[in-house]
Amino acid sequence: MATKHEQILSFIDSLKVGNKISVRQIAKELNVSEGTAYRAIKEAENKGLVSTIERVGTIRIERKQKENFENLTFAEIVSIVDGQVLGGRDGLYKTLNKFVIGAMKLDAMMRYTEKDSLLIVGNRTEAHQLALKEGAAVLITGGFDSDEETKQLADEKQLPIISTSYDTFTVAAMINRAIYDQLIKKEIVLVGDIYTSLEDTYYLSVKDQVTKWYEWEERTTHSRYPVVDDRNKVVGIVTSKDVIGRKDDALIDKVMTKNPLTVMKETSLAYAAHMMVWEGIEIMPVVDQHHQLEGLISRQDVLKALQHIQKQPQVGETIDDILSNYLEPSSGDPHFSTYHAEVTPQMTNQLGTLSYGVFVSFVMDAARRMMRHQKKRDLVVENTTVYFIKPIQLETTITFQPRIIDLGRKSVKIDVEVYHEKKVVGKALLMAQLIER
Repeated sequence: MATKHEQILSFIDSLKVGNKISVRQIAKELNVSEGTAYRAIKEAENKGLVSTIERVGTIRIERKQKENFENLTFAEIVSIVDGQVLGGRDGLYKTLNKFVIGAMKLDAMMRYTEKDSLLIVGNRTEAHQLALKEGAAVLITGGFDSDEETKQLADEKQLPIISTSYDTFTVAAMINRAIYDQLIKKEIVLVGDIYTSLEDTYYLSVKDQVTKWYEWEERTTHSRYPVVDDRNKVVGIVTSKDVIGRKDDALIDKVMTKNPLTVMKETSLAYAAHMMVWEGIEIMPVVDQHHQLEGLISRQDVLKALQHIQKQPQVGETIDDILSNYLEPSSGDPHFSTYHAEVTPQMTNQLGTLSYGVFVSFVMDAARRMMRHQKKRDLVVENTTVYFIKPIQLETTITFQPRIIDLGRKSVKIDVEVYHEKKVVGKALLMAQLIER
């Protein structure tokens, strides 16, 4: 039987898109406490089922698919620009396809304004009405209001008309930044993208006997299985090491390793990989917020996915990608890889010298490039130790010289020396796990 929490989530999921909900309403309709209703609504927000907007409330929205993740809803626009909804609240759940800046004559503006777009414009009432008639929402900048006729039209068309105190240029920059951030998020691989779902996962119960482990091993050739209790919560892991020398009728509960490390579907793949490498774990259970089993990931799955990521083009550039563009190979001995970069204003701290974080990013990128060039292998950095770093001034050109200290089958240690005008200005040691390309 589903818990009250699950019943509330199911109820929210069944609501029509655009419906407004509240903690009090949910508590009353489903006969639960307001605390339980509040927690369920928060989880629904995390799952992308609802959106909470200041001065508007919580509304049911369309769950966005990952491939359309860069598209924003009008509800999200309200949050981004700290706006006030003047009319058309029923359309806040809709997704905008593009936005148009109304800084031209009316007839020219309307040529670009189309259905599901957002017109960003100042105090131009006629433009507001024409945009709504074309099927576009309106964002009024400068803190201006609109007339009652326009607000009624927005309600009829179910298209939001929003007011913000920011100017047009600032609003466009804020929305652009939000879309760009969404693009980067879209590219980040999560555990949920690669995990084996519960239907295809072999697991054991605390009430099973050791003989069940042998049955699964014969069927799957695997030796590690999650263990769940009677509520499907993960309570342990059983491996071949745990069952050796145990009687066949011994309960799994007595032989398992308790309190295993787990991840959630929302966990980034890089974080999961680090945990598995650092702890030497072959599999990790994937759980929900209530620690109930949803599936598992294996070390092999993680490494394959990391290899795949390396080959994919980047749509939205992260800070590391931008910094990488500044790092260039130096001419010289092809067997001894060196790289150089010029310190720009964006790379400096409040004192005008190279930021510690930027320094570490350059060091890691230089080591990664050297491994690809010399050994045709990629790496996942586990630990970086900076021995020292001297103040490196603005517009200074620095050179990075990575050198392999110890190379094993699965790991590598790399020493990186950083020079300016043949003087050492920094030194770092990296420890990393290797990935075959």
